[in-house]
Amino acid sequence: MKTRTLGTSGPTVGALGLGCMAMSGMYGPSDHDECIATIHAALDAGITLLDTGDFYGMGHNELLIAEALKTRDRDQAVISVKYGALRGPDGSWVGIDARPAATKSFLAYTLNRLGTDYIDIYRPARLDPNVPIEDSIGAIAELVAGGFVRHIGLSEVGAETLRRAHAVHPIADLQIEYSLISRGIEDEILDVCRELGIGITAYGVLSRGLISGHWSKEKSTTPGDFRNHTPRFEAANLNHNLALVDALRTVATTRGATVAQVAIAWVLAQGSDIVPLVGARRLDRLTEALGALDLELDEDDLAAIERAVPPDAAAGTRYATEHMAMLDSERRHATAG
Repeated sequence: MKTRTLGTSGPTVGALGLGCMAMSGMYGPSDHDECIATIHAALDAGITLLDTGDFYGMGHNELLIAEALKTRDRDQAVISVKYGALRGPDGSWVGIDARPAATKSFLAYTLNRLGTDYIDIYRPARLDPNVPIEDSIGAIAELVAGGFVRHIGLSEVGAETLRRAHAVHPIADLQIEYSLISRGIEDEILDVCRELGIGITAYGVLSRGLISGHWSKEKSTTPGDFRNHTPRFEAANLNHNLALVDALRTVATTRGATVAQVAIAWVLAQGSDIVPLVGARRLDRLTEALGALDLELDEDDLAAIERAVPPDAAAGTRYATEHMAMLDSERRHATAG
Protein backbone atom coordinates (compact mmCIF):
# COMPACT_ATOMS: atom_id res chain seq x y z
CA MET A 1 0.00 0.00 0.00
CA LYS A 2 1.30 3.43 -0.91
CA THR A 3 1.20 5.95 1.92
CA ARG A 4 0.40 9.63 2.31
CA THR A 5 0.95 12.02 5.20
CA LEU A 6 -1.90 14.16 6.46
CA GLY A 7 -0.51 17.67 6.41
CA THR A 8 2.71 18.73 8.08
CA SER A 9 1.67 17.65 11.56
CA GLY A 10 -0.52 14.61 10.95
CA PRO A 11 0.03 10.87 10.74
CA THR A 12 1.19 8.86 7.75
CA VAL A 13 -1.60 6.59 6.52
CA GLY A 14 -2.44 4.32 3.62
CA ALA A 15 -3.23 6.22 0.41
CA LEU A 16 -6.87 5.15 0.78
CA GLY A 17 -8.89 5.31 3.97
CA LEU A 18 -11.98 3.35 4.96
CA GLY A 19 -15.08 5.35 5.81
CA CYS A 20 -17.20 3.18 8.08
CA MET A 21 -20.45 5.18 8.21
CA ALA A 22 -22.37 2.93 5.80
CA MET A 23 -21.81 -0.03 8.12
CA SER A 24 -24.19 1.44 10.71
CA GLY A 25 -27.48 1.97 8.97
CA MET A 26 -27.00 5.28 7.20
CA TYR A 27 -27.57 3.60 3.84
CA GLY A 28 -29.96 0.97 5.13
CA PRO A 29 -29.26 -2.45 6.67
CA SER A 30 -25.79 -3.98 6.42
CA ASP A 31 -24.40 -7.41 7.15
CA HIS A 32 -22.49 -7.46 10.44
CA ASP A 33 -20.07 -10.25 9.55
CA GLU A 34 -19.41 -8.78 6.10
CA CYS A 35 -18.61 -5.42 7.67
CA ILE A 36 -16.13 -6.98 10.10
CA ALA A 37 -14.54 -8.93 7.23
CA THR A 38 -14.29 -5.73 5.19
CA ILE A 39 -12.49 -3.88 7.98
CA HIS A 40 -10.09 -6.80 8.37
CA ALA A 41 -9.47 -6.97 4.62
CA ALA A 42 -8.82 -3.23 4.51
CA LEU A 43 -6.24 -3.49 7.28
CA ASP A 44 -4.64 -6.48 5.55
CA ALA A 45 -4.40 -4.47 2.33
CA GLY A 46 -2.57 -1.63 4.08
CA ILE A 47 -5.49 0.71 4.67
CA THR A 48 -4.79 2.16 8.11
CA LEU A 49 -7.17 5.14 8.37
CA LEU A 50 -10.57 4.11 9.75
CA ASP A 51 -13.05 6.96 9.84
CA THR A 52 -16.10 7.00 12.08
CA GLY A 53 -18.39 9.28 14.06
CA ASP A 54 -19.83 8.76 17.52
CA PHE A 55 -23.28 9.45 16.05
CA TYR A 56 -23.10 6.77 13.34
CA GLY A 57 -25.76 4.39 14.55
CA MET A 58 -25.66 6.21 17.92
CA GLY A 59 -22.43 4.49 18.90
CA HIS A 60 -22.96 1.32 16.87
CA ASN A 61 -20.14 2.15 14.46
CA GLU A 62 -17.57 2.64 17.18
CA LEU A 63 -18.59 -0.65 18.80
CA LEU A 64 -18.29 -2.38 15.42
CA ILE A 65 -14.77 -1.05 14.89
CA ALA A 66 -13.85 -2.08 18.42
CA GLU A 67 -15.02 -5.62 17.67
CA ALA A 68 -13.03 -5.72 14.45
CA LEU A 69 -9.87 -4.54 16.22
CA LYS A 70 -10.09 -7.10 19.02
CA THR A 71 -8.02 -9.53 16.95
CA ARG A 72 -5.69 -6.87 15.58
CA ASP A 73 -2.94 -4.64 16.88
CA ARG A 74 -4.61 -1.37 17.92
CA ASP A 75 -1.60 0.57 16.59
CA GLN A 76 -2.20 -0.89 13.14
CA ALA A 77 -5.17 1.46 12.79
CA VAL A 78 -5.36 5.24 12.67
CA ILE A 79 -8.82 5.97 14.05
CA SER A 80 -10.48 9.24 13.08
CA VAL A 81 -13.60 10.22 15.04
CA LYS A 82 -16.12 13.00 14.48
CA TYR A 83 -18.17 14.17 17.43
CA GLY A 84 -20.85 16.67 18.36
CA ALA A 85 -23.71 15.83 16.00
CA LEU A 86 -26.82 15.42 18.12
CA ARG A 87 -29.52 12.88 17.29
CA GLY A 88 -32.94 12.11 18.71
CA PRO A 89 -34.25 8.64 19.61
CA ASP A 90 -36.04 8.55 16.26
CA GLY A 91 -32.73 9.05 14.45
CA SER A 92 -33.41 12.70 13.64
CA TRP A 93 -30.64 15.30 13.57
CA VAL A 94 -31.21 17.87 16.29
CA GLY A 95 -28.12 20.07 16.30
CA ILE A 96 -24.40 20.26 17.03
CA ASP A 97 -22.62 20.62 20.35
CA ALA A 98 -18.90 21.41 20.40
CA ARG A 99 -18.71 23.15 23.79
CA PRO A 100 -15.44 22.37 25.62
CA ALA A 101 -17.18 20.36 28.36
CA ALA A 102 -19.26 18.45 25.81
CA THR A 103 -16.14 17.80 23.74
CA LYS A 104 -14.44 16.09 26.66
CA SER A 105 -17.57 14.16 27.58
CA PHE A 106 -18.10 12.91 24.02
CA LEU A 107 -14.50 11.68 23.95
CA ALA A 108 -14.87 9.79 27.22
CA TYR A 109 -17.77 7.78 25.80
CA THR A 110 -15.94 7.23 22.50
CA LEU A 111 -12.86 5.86 24.24
CA ASN A 112 -15.05 3.46 26.17
CA ARG A 113 -16.96 2.23 23.12
CA LEU A 114 -13.80 1.79 21.06
CA GLY A 115 -11.97 0.09 23.92
CA THR A 116 -8.90 2.26 23.49
CA ASP A 117 -7.11 4.87 25.56
CA TYR A 118 -6.46 7.31 22.70
CA ILE A 119 -7.95 8.54 19.44
CA ASP A 120 -5.61 9.29 16.55
CA ILE A 121 -7.60 12.18 15.04
CA TYR A 122 -10.50 13.89 16.81
CA ARG A 123 -12.71 16.48 15.15
CA PRO A 124 -16.02 18.33 15.52
CA ALA A 125 -18.45 16.94 12.96
CA ARG A 126 -19.60 20.46 12.07
CA LEU A 127 -18.89 24.00 13.17
CA ASP A 128 -21.00 24.81 16.22
CA PRO A 129 -22.49 28.26 15.51
CA ASN A 130 -22.82 28.92 19.24
CA VAL A 131 -19.22 28.12 20.19
CA PRO A 132 -16.10 29.93 18.93
CA ILE A 133 -13.92 27.45 17.07
CA GLU A 134 -11.03 28.54 19.28
CA ASP A 135 -12.87 27.14 22.32
CA SER A 136 -13.57 23.77 20.70
CA ILE A 137 -10.00 23.39 19.42
CA GLY A 138 -8.63 24.55 22.76
CA ALA A 139 -10.54 21.77 24.50
CA ILE A 140 -9.20 19.15 22.10
CA ALA A 141 -5.71 20.59 22.56
CA GLU A 142 -6.06 19.89 26.28
CA LEU A 143 -7.00 16.31 25.38
CA VAL A 144 -3.89 16.10 23.21
CA ALA A 145 -1.78 17.31 26.14
CA GLY A 146 -3.42 14.65 28.31
CA GLY A 147 -2.54 11.88 25.85
CA PHE A 148 -6.16 11.06 24.96
CA VAL A 149 -5.93 12.47 21.41
CA ARG A 150 -2.94 12.49 19.08
CA HIS A 151 -4.03 14.87 16.31
CA ILE A 152 -6.78 17.43 15.74
CA GLY A 153 -8.88 17.54 12.59
CA LEU A 154 -11.80 19.55 11.28
CA SER A 155 -14.80 18.71 9.14
CA GLU A 156 -16.66 20.78 6.54
CA VAL A 157 -15.36 24.19 7.60
CA GLY A 158 -14.41 27.18 5.49
CA ALA A 159 -11.14 29.03 5.00
CA GLU A 160 -11.60 31.57 7.80
CA THR A 161 -12.44 28.86 10.33
CA LEU A 162 -9.40 26.87 9.24
CA ARG A 163 -7.13 29.83 9.91
CA ARG A 164 -8.65 30.56 13.31
CA ALA A 165 -8.45 26.91 14.39
CA HIS A 166 -4.91 26.43 13.13
CA ALA A 167 -3.79 29.48 15.12
CA VAL A 168 -4.81 27.65 18.32
CA HIS A 169 -3.29 24.25 17.54
CA PRO A 170 -1.87 22.62 14.38
CA ILE A 171 -4.66 20.99 12.38
CA ALA A 172 -3.72 17.67 10.80
CA ASP A 173 -6.47 17.42 8.22
CA LEU A 174 -9.77 18.73 6.99
CA GLN A 175 -12.40 16.12 6.24
CA ILE A 176 -14.61 17.38 3.45
CA GLU A 177 -16.60 16.05 0.51
CA TYR A 178 -14.52 16.04 -2.68
CA SER A 179 -15.37 14.20 -5.85
CA LEU A 180 -15.82 14.77 -9.55
CA ILE A 181 -19.25 16.23 -8.85
CA SER A 182 -18.44 17.98 -5.54
CA ARG A 183 -15.56 20.36 -6.17
CA GLY A 184 -16.41 23.33 -3.97
CA ILE A 185 -13.12 23.10 -2.05
CA GLU A 186 -11.25 24.09 -5.20
CA ASP A 187 -12.60 27.65 -4.91
CA GLU A 188 -10.56 28.60 -1.84
CA ILE A 189 -10.44 25.94 0.86
CA LEU A 190 -7.92 23.64 -0.83
CA ASP A 191 -5.45 26.50 -1.33
CA VAL A 192 -5.74 27.55 2.31
CA CYS A 193 -5.18 23.97 3.49
CA ARG A 194 -2.02 23.79 1.40
CA GLU A 195 -0.84 27.16 2.65
CA LEU A 196 -1.26 26.05 6.26
CA GLY A 197 0.02 22.49 5.79
CA ILE A 198 -3.34 20.83 6.44
CA GLY A 199 -4.11 17.53 4.72
CA ILE A 200 -7.41 16.55 3.13
CA THR A 201 -9.38 13.42 3.87
CA ALA A 202 -11.92 13.37 1.07
CA TYR A 203 -15.23 11.67 1.72
CA GLY A 204 -18.04 11.12 -0.75
CA VAL A 205 -15.57 10.34 -3.54
CA LEU A 206 -18.29 8.24 -5.19
CA SER A 207 -21.02 10.65 -4.09
CA ARG A 208 -22.74 8.03 -1.92
CA GLY A 209 -22.72 5.52 -4.75
CA LEU A 210 -24.19 7.87 -7.35
CA ILE A 211 -21.03 7.91 -9.48
CA SER A 212 -19.90 4.41 -8.58
CA GLY A 213 -21.21 2.90 -11.79
CA HIS A 214 -23.48 0.63 -9.76
CA TRP A 215 -26.45 2.99 -9.41
CA SER A 216 -29.43 3.11 -11.75
CA LYS A 217 -32.78 4.90 -11.84
CA GLU A 218 -34.46 1.55 -11.09
CA LYS A 219 -32.43 1.01 -7.93
CA SER A 220 -34.52 1.19 -4.78
CA THR A 221 -33.55 2.28 -1.29
CA THR A 222 -34.86 1.30 2.13
CA PRO A 223 -36.85 3.77 4.29
CA GLY A 224 -33.86 4.55 6.53
CA ASP A 225 -31.46 5.26 3.67
CA PHE A 226 -29.87 8.71 3.94
CA ARG A 227 -30.00 9.03 0.14
CA ASN A 228 -33.78 9.28 0.24
CA HIS A 229 -33.29 12.88 1.34
CA THR A 230 -30.37 13.77 -0.92
CA PRO A 231 -31.27 16.07 -3.85
CA ARG A 232 -28.92 14.44 -6.34
CA PHE A 233 -30.86 11.18 -6.03
CA GLU A 234 -34.24 12.83 -6.54
CA ALA A 235 -36.09 11.90 -9.73
CA ALA A 236 -35.79 15.42 -11.11
CA ASN A 237 -31.98 15.24 -10.95
CA LEU A 238 -31.14 11.55 -11.17
CA ASN A 239 -31.34 11.06 -14.94
CA HIS A 240 -29.07 14.05 -15.54
CA ASN A 241 -26.52 12.81 -13.02
CA LEU A 242 -26.55 9.25 -14.35
CA ALA A 243 -25.86 10.63 -17.82
CA LEU A 244 -22.61 12.02 -16.39
CA VAL A 245 -21.81 8.54 -15.09
CA ASP A 246 -22.41 7.08 -18.57
CA ALA A 247 -19.95 9.59 -20.01
CA LEU A 248 -17.42 8.64 -17.33
CA ARG A 249 -17.99 4.96 -18.10
CA THR A 250 -16.74 5.57 -21.64
CA VAL A 251 -13.47 6.91 -20.23
CA ALA A 252 -13.21 3.99 -17.81
CA THR A 253 -13.73 1.44 -20.56
CA THR A 254 -10.84 2.84 -22.57
CA ARG A 255 -8.58 2.31 -19.54
CA GLY A 256 -9.91 -1.14 -18.72
CA ALA A 257 -11.16 0.12 -15.37
CA THR A 258 -14.49 0.51 -13.62
CA VAL A 259 -16.30 3.80 -13.17
CA ALA A 260 -15.63 3.71 -9.43
CA GLN A 261 -11.91 3.15 -9.96
CA VAL A 262 -11.66 6.12 -12.32
CA ALA A 263 -13.60 8.35 -9.91
CA ILE A 264 -11.35 7.37 -6.98
CA ALA A 265 -8.17 7.64 -9.07
CA TRP A 266 -9.20 11.17 -10.12
CA VAL A 267 -9.33 12.24 -6.45
CA LEU A 268 -5.98 10.57 -5.79
CA ALA A 269 -4.51 12.50 -8.73
CA GLN A 270 -5.50 15.88 -7.28
CA GLY A 271 -2.55 15.88 -4.89
CA SER A 272 -0.44 13.75 -2.60
CA ASP A 273 -1.92 15.62 0.37
CA ILE A 274 -5.37 14.12 -0.30
CA VAL A 275 -6.49 10.76 1.12
CA PRO A 276 -9.80 9.51 -0.34
CA LEU A 277 -12.12 7.69 2.04
CA VAL A 278 -13.94 4.79 0.40
CA GLY A 279 -17.21 3.82 2.03
CA ALA A 280 -17.08 0.12 1.26
CA ARG A 281 -19.09 -2.17 3.53
CA ARG A 282 -18.63 -5.28 1.35
CA LEU A 283 -15.52 -7.13 0.31
CA ASP A 284 -16.23 -6.86 -3.41
CA ARG A 285 -16.62 -3.07 -3.22
CA LEU A 286 -13.40 -2.80 -1.20
CA THR A 287 -11.52 -4.91 -3.77
CA GLU A 288 -12.81 -2.70 -6.55
CA ALA A 289 -11.75 0.47 -4.73
CA LEU A 290 -8.25 -0.88 -4.09
CA GLY A 291 -7.86 -1.30 -7.84
CA ALA A 292 -7.85 2.49 -8.17
CA LEU A 293 -4.38 2.56 -6.61
CA ASP A 294 -2.99 0.82 -9.70
CA LEU A 295 -4.68 3.21 -12.11
CA GLU A 296 -2.23 5.94 -13.08
CA LEU A 297 -4.05 8.73 -14.87
CA ASP A 298 -2.04 10.77 -17.38
CA GLU A 299 -2.86 14.24 -18.69
CA ASP A 300 -4.96 12.83 -21.52
CA ASP A 301 -6.97 10.72 -19.08
CA LEU A 302 -7.56 13.67 -16.79
CA ALA A 303 -8.65 15.85 -19.71
CA ALA A 304 -11.08 13.16 -20.89
CA ILE A 305 -12.50 12.86 -17.38
CA GLU A 306 -12.98 16.63 -17.17
CA ARG A 307 -14.82 16.61 -20.48
CA ALA A 308 -17.07 13.80 -19.31
CA VAL A 309 -17.81 15.43 -15.96
CA PRO A 310 -17.08 19.17 -16.03
CA PRO A 311 -17.01 21.16 -12.77
CA ASP A 312 -20.47 22.02 -11.44
CA ALA A 313 -22.06 19.55 -13.87
CA ALA A 314 -24.18 17.75 -11.27
CA ALA A 315 -27.85 18.53 -10.76
CA GLY A 316 -28.86 19.14 -7.16
CA THR A 317 -26.92 20.08 -4.04
CA ARG A 318 -24.99 17.47 -2.09
CA TYR A 319 -27.22 17.75 0.99
CA ALA A 320 -30.81 18.81 1.59
CA THR A 321 -31.32 22.52 2.22
CA GLU A 322 -31.42 22.29 6.01
CA HIS A 323 -28.16 20.33 6.10
CA MET A 324 -26.44 22.59 3.58
CA ALA A 325 -27.15 25.46 5.99
CA MET A 326 -25.02 23.68 8.62
CA LEU A 327 -21.93 23.57 6.37
CA ASP A 328 -19.45 26.33 7.14
CA SER A 329 -17.56 25.11 4.07
CA GLU A 330 -20.44 26.17 1.80
CA ARG A 331 -20.95 29.70 3.02
CA ARG A 332 -19.16 31.24 0.03
CA HIS A 333 -20.57 28.92 -2.58
CA ALA A 334 -23.99 27.87 -1.32
CA THR A 335 -25.17 27.00 -4.84
CA ALA A 336 -22.09 24.94 -5.72
CA GLY A 337 -22.13 21.15 -5.98
